[in-house]
Amino acid sequence: MLPPIANRFVAGESPATALERVRRLNERGIAGIVNLLGEHYDDRESVRADAAEYRALVRDIAASDLEACISVKPSQLGLDLGEVLFRETVTNVVDAAAAEDVFVWIDMEDHTTTDATLDAFEELAREHEGGERSAGSRSSSDHGSDAGVGVCVQANLKRTREDVERLADVPGKVRFVKGAYDEPADIAYRDGDRIDREYESLLEYAFERYDGGVAVGSHDPAMIEHAIDCHERYGTDFEIQMLMGVREDAQDDLAAEYPVSQYVPYGNRWKSYFYRRLTERTGNVRFALRAVLDR
Repeated sequence: MLPPIANRFVAGESPATALERVRRLNERGIAGIVNLLGEHYDDRESVRADAAEYRALVRDIAASDLEACISVKPSQLGLDLGEVLFRETVTNVVDAAAAEDVFVWIDMEDHTTTDATLDAFEELAREHEGGERSAGSRSSSDHGSDAGVGVCVQANLKRTREDVERLADVPGKVRFVKGAYDEPADIAYRDGDRIDREYESLLEYAFERYDGGVAVGSHDPAMIEHAIDCHERYGTDFEIQMLMGVREDAQDDLAAEYPVSQYVPYGNRWKSYFYRRLTERTGNVRFALRAVLDR
């Protein structure tokens, strides 16, 4: 059972608790991106177990009629054990989700996984063309479901501009984030202002060149405002994606006008994720201290 202070950032340990969180989000006009916590597996049993749980999860989402999709990590689905296993596993999960009309996000991890992740995404997106670039045809009241596949790109990597140009004609969705991994300076921008400028430039390119399917994964008000400005100028449909427990009031405010999705993690491997969330902002630390002192 999760301690009370972890409940702000993690939905619980079971699929049922995650889907209940999504149900409450849907009542607020926010879609859910459900993720079973787990990464960097070095044994096939863990890979197979999580893949099986994802296949069950998409069936549960379809049966519940929730506005929700799933998000998977390449290293969770076997990439650390080889690209062949990863491609087989992620294909099985995406095919199962497509059969239930549930969308799948493929997360991006550190730079060593970029090529394998993008190659798998492109193949799967073309195979399942018709489910997406479906954000281009969605309204703000229908932005969290439908079969298809999406991938994440990171603005701090110097290669990302070429990747974004490559993905412009791929029939899937693309999520833009600043990048959370501590990458080497020869392949990544390290200065925060430089990353912000690159992020804005990548969004500008995507809103101008993509025909939909743009997801803005950011809590930065300036980046969100830039995305809204691009949307108003180019008319490209988009959605805003934020984490559970971070700027929840802003999520509600934005959802009154734009499609918003919240990342909803769950599972018994919650500790490392929770501690990352706790330490990345001083406000999160203050929240945890208050929770402890008020007990």
